[in-house]
Amino acid sequence: MNALLNYLWAAFILFSVFCAAVTGRIPQISTAVLSGAGNAVTLVIAMTGMMCAWTGLMKIAEKGGIAGALAKALRPAMKYLFPSCRANHTAMQAMSMNMTANMLGLGNAATPLGIAAMKELKKCNPTDTADNSMAMFVVVNAASLQIIPTFMATLRAQYGSQIPLDVLPAVWITSLGALAAGVVTAKLLEGRTHG
Repeated sequence: MNALLNYLWAAFILFSVFCAAVTGRIPQISTAVLSGAGNAVTLVIAMTGMMCAWTGLMKIAEKGGIAGALAKALRPAMKYLFPSCRANHTAMQAMSMNMTANMLGLGNAATPLGIAAMKELKKCNPTDTADNSMAMFVVVNAASLQIIPTFMATLRAQYGSQIPLDVLPAVWITSLGALAAGVVTAKLLEGRTHG
């Protein structure tokens, strides 16, 4: 799959250069490549600062007991979504932290928490096949319910948006809709499996 994508991107680049050469726009493509590379570096620096700040806050929340409080607040929903997990299991806390990071729009900060949660879920599953809890966690994590889309707001501010959070209602509706559709589908398919 990666090789196919590499060939696809190489074809796009070659086609772009060919079109630029045919239309006499090689200087424009050179300018676009250089400005794009500069913009990418600027964006990475801005995003790194934001990710460091929020990842640090998530660590403070974890050490300060907020993670436990969040796990407690999410317990009713977690019991429904993951009935095979014990309420005090470390997987529940890891999944709660992952969901909290996603709710704050911190997809990159949520990734290590999601990996930790999946490792904890794997400890409860003696087979080599993903069980219902693991599949549901992937669905919930992929749907990524967002209350504050921090990453997107940073991107919008970086590119000149005066009100970077004015898309909140659309984000809430789409992420809630994706989560509902995913959970309903996963629950319907649970009955067809033996895990």
